[in-house]
Amino acid sequence: MNGMDLSSLSVLVVDDNSNMRKIMGAILKSFGIRAIHEAEDGLQALRILTARDVDIIFTDLMMQPVDGLAFIRWIRTSPASPSPYIPIVMITGHATKRSLDEARMAGVTEFLAKPLNARGVMHRLNEVINNPRPFVRVGAYFGPCRRRRIDHEFAGQERRAAAREAGEEADFDPEDVY
Repeated sequence: MNGMDLSSLSVLVVDDNSNMRKIMGAILKSFGIRAIHEAEDGLQALRILTARDVDIIFTDLMMQPVDGLAFIRWIRTSPASPSPYIPIVMITGHATKRSLDEARMAGVTEFLAKPLNARGVMHRLNEVINNPRPFVRVGAYFGPCRRRRIDHEFAGQERRAAAREAGEEADFDPEDVY
Protein backbone atom coordinates (compact mmCIF):
# COMPACT_ATOMS: atom_id res chain seq x y z
CA MET A 1 0.00 0.00 0.00
CA ASN A 2 3.06 2.24 0.08
CA GLY A 3 2.82 4.96 -2.50
CA MET A 4 -0.97 4.69 -2.71
CA ASP A 5 -2.78 8.02 -2.84
CA LEU A 6 -5.21 8.11 0.08
CA SER A 7 -5.88 11.84 -0.12
CA SER A 8 -9.36 11.34 -1.56
CA LEU A 9 -10.55 9.16 1.35
CA SER A 10 -12.99 10.52 3.89
CA VAL A 11 -12.67 8.91 7.33
CA LEU A 12 -14.89 9.16 10.39
CA VAL A 13 -13.17 8.63 13.76
CA VAL A 14 -15.55 7.90 16.64
CA ASP A 15 -14.09 7.86 20.15
CA ASP A 16 -15.14 9.48 23.42
CA ASN A 17 -11.48 10.20 24.26
CA SER A 18 -10.35 13.41 22.54
CA ASN A 19 -6.68 12.39 22.83
CA MET A 20 -7.39 9.13 21.01
CA ARG A 21 -9.18 11.05 18.26
CA LYS A 22 -6.12 13.32 17.94
CA ILE A 23 -3.77 10.32 17.74
CA MET A 24 -5.94 8.65 15.08
CA GLY A 25 -6.18 11.93 13.19
CA ALA A 26 -2.39 12.35 13.23
CA ILE A 27 -1.85 8.79 12.00
CA LEU A 28 -4.41 9.19 9.21
CA LYS A 29 -2.93 12.57 8.18
CA SER A 30 0.52 10.98 8.00
CA PHE A 31 -0.94 8.64 5.34
CA GLY A 32 -2.14 11.62 3.32
CA ILE A 33 -5.80 11.46 4.36
CA ARG A 34 -7.17 14.97 4.70
CA ALA A 35 -10.94 14.56 5.17
CA ILE A 36 -11.09 13.34 8.77
CA HIS A 37 -14.34 13.78 10.67
CA GLU A 38 -14.53 13.28 14.44
CA ALA A 39 -17.37 12.26 16.74
CA GLU A 40 -17.45 11.76 20.51
CA ASP A 41 -20.03 8.95 20.46
CA GLY A 42 -22.28 6.91 18.23
CA LEU A 43 -25.08 9.47 18.28
CA GLN A 44 -22.85 12.29 17.05
CA ALA A 45 -21.35 9.89 14.50
CA LEU A 46 -24.83 9.08 13.16
CA ARG A 47 -25.42 12.77 12.55
CA ILE A 48 -22.13 13.11 10.68
CA LEU A 49 -22.70 9.94 8.66
CA THR A 50 -26.11 11.11 7.48
CA ALA A 51 -24.79 14.59 6.56
CA ARG A 52 -21.44 13.76 4.91
CA ASP A 53 -19.93 11.25 2.53
CA VAL A 54 -17.66 8.92 4.51
CA ASP A 55 -15.55 6.09 3.05
CA ILE A 56 -14.27 4.33 6.20
CA ILE A 57 -15.21 4.44 9.90
CA PHE A 58 -12.93 3.83 12.87
CA THR A 59 -15.06 3.51 16.01
CA ASP A 60 -14.36 2.82 19.65
CA LEU A 61 -16.29 0.06 21.39
CA MET A 62 -17.21 1.63 24.72
CA MET A 63 -18.87 5.06 24.56
CA GLN A 64 -21.95 6.75 26.01
CA PRO A 65 -24.80 7.37 25.23
CA VAL A 66 -24.51 5.27 22.03
CA ASP A 67 -21.68 2.72 22.08
CA GLY A 68 -19.77 1.34 19.11
CA LEU A 69 -21.81 -1.86 18.84
CA ALA A 70 -25.16 -0.05 18.72
CA PHE A 71 -23.69 2.38 16.18
CA ILE A 72 -22.48 -0.49 13.95
CA ARG A 73 -25.81 -2.32 14.21
CA TRP A 74 -27.64 0.83 13.14
CA ILE A 75 -25.34 1.32 10.15
CA ARG A 76 -25.74 -2.29 9.02
CA THR A 77 -29.46 -2.83 9.64
CA SER A 78 -31.37 0.45 9.75
CA PRO A 79 -33.41 1.31 6.67
CA ALA A 80 -32.35 4.93 7.32
CA SER A 81 -28.64 4.07 7.10
CA PRO A 82 -26.99 5.88 4.20
CA SER A 83 -24.06 3.43 4.08
CA PRO A 84 -24.81 -0.14 5.17
CA TYR A 85 -21.77 -1.42 3.20
CA ILE A 86 -19.22 1.03 4.61
CA PRO A 87 -16.03 -0.55 6.03
CA ILE A 88 -15.99 -0.26 9.83
CA VAL A 89 -12.88 -0.80 11.95
CA MET A 90 -13.58 -1.36 15.66
CA ILE A 91 -10.87 0.06 17.92
CA THR A 92 -10.82 -0.87 21.59
CA GLY A 93 -8.69 -1.16 24.67
CA HIS A 94 -10.93 -4.04 25.78
CA ALA A 95 -9.83 -6.69 23.28
CA THR A 96 -11.30 -9.89 24.60
CA LYS A 97 -12.75 -12.88 22.79
CA ARG A 98 -16.21 -11.72 23.87
CA SER A 99 -15.75 -8.16 22.56
CA LEU A 100 -14.34 -9.51 19.31
CA ASP A 101 -17.30 -11.88 18.87
CA GLU A 102 -19.80 -9.11 19.68
CA ALA A 103 -18.15 -6.74 17.20
CA ARG A 104 -18.01 -9.41 14.52
CA MET A 105 -21.69 -10.28 15.03
CA ALA A 106 -22.61 -6.57 14.84
CA GLY A 107 -21.02 -6.39 11.39
CA VAL A 108 -17.57 -4.93 11.98
CA THR A 109 -15.17 -5.22 9.05
CA GLU A 110 -11.88 -5.15 10.98
CA PHE A 111 -10.79 -5.08 14.62
CA LEU A 112 -7.88 -3.06 16.02
CA ALA A 113 -6.69 -3.36 19.62
CA LYS A 114 -5.34 -0.36 21.50
CA PRO A 115 -2.69 0.91 21.96
CA LEU A 116 -2.78 2.04 18.35
CA ASN A 117 0.21 2.36 16.09
CA ALA A 118 0.60 3.50 12.50
CA ARG A 119 1.43 0.00 11.28
CA GLY A 120 -1.79 -1.48 12.68
CA VAL A 121 -3.93 1.34 11.27
CA MET A 122 -2.27 1.01 7.85
CA HIS A 123 -2.78 -2.76 7.89
CA ARG A 124 -6.52 -2.32 8.54
CA LEU A 125 -6.79 0.35 5.82
CA ASN A 126 -4.99 -1.98 3.43
CA GLU A 127 -7.40 -4.82 4.25
CA VAL A 128 -10.58 -2.81 3.73
CA ILE A 129 -9.31 -1.17 0.52
CA ASN A 130 -7.38 -3.98 -1.17
CA ASN A 131 -9.04 -7.10 0.26
CA PRO A 132 -12.72 -6.26 0.73
CA ARG A 133 -14.88 -9.14 1.88
CA PRO A 134 -18.28 -9.81 0.33
CA PHE A 135 -21.34 -8.87 2.35
CA VAL A 136 -23.75 -11.56 3.46
CA ARG A 137 -27.19 -11.70 5.05
CA VAL A 138 -27.72 -14.74 7.27
CA GLY A 139 -30.66 -14.65 9.65
CA ALA A 140 -30.43 -11.39 11.61
CA TYR A 141 -26.81 -10.83 10.56
CA PHE A 142 -25.87 -8.43 7.79
CA GLY A 143 -22.27 -7.47 7.21
CA PRO A 144 -18.99 -8.61 5.75
CA CYS A 145 -18.47 -12.34 5.47
CA ARG A 146 -16.97 -13.37 8.80
CA ARG A 147 -14.60 -15.90 7.27
CA ARG A 148 -11.21 -14.54 6.32
CA ARG A 149 -10.38 -17.23 3.81
CA ILE A 150 -12.54 -19.84 2.24
CA ASP A 151 -10.58 -22.71 0.73
CA HIS A 152 -12.90 -24.27 -1.81
CA GLU A 153 -10.35 -27.05 -2.41
CA PHE A 154 -10.22 -28.11 1.28
CA ALA A 155 -10.88 -31.84 1.61
CA GLY A 156 -9.72 -32.51 5.19
CA GLN A 157 -11.51 -32.72 8.51
CA GLU A 158 -13.38 -29.60 9.67
CA ARG A 159 -11.38 -28.94 12.85
CA ARG A 160 -13.30 -25.87 14.05
CA ALA A 161 -16.50 -27.84 14.51
CA ALA A 162 -14.62 -30.74 16.14
CA ALA A 163 -12.88 -28.37 18.59
CA ARG A 164 -16.17 -26.70 19.54
CA GLU A 165 -17.83 -30.07 20.13
CA ALA A 166 -14.92 -31.12 22.35
CA GLY A 167 -15.26 -27.86 24.31
CA GLU A 168 -11.74 -26.74 23.47
CA GLU A 169 -10.87 -23.05 23.55
CA ALA A 170 -7.99 -21.92 21.39
CA ASP A 171 -5.52 -19.33 22.65
CA PHE A 172 -6.95 -15.95 21.74
CA ASP A 173 -5.05 -13.03 20.29
CA PRO A 174 -7.19 -10.41 18.52
CA GLU A 175 -4.27 -9.53 16.25
CA ASP A 176 -4.36 -13.09 14.88
CA VAL A 177 -8.04 -12.87 14.06
CA TYR A 178 -8.34 -9.35 12.66
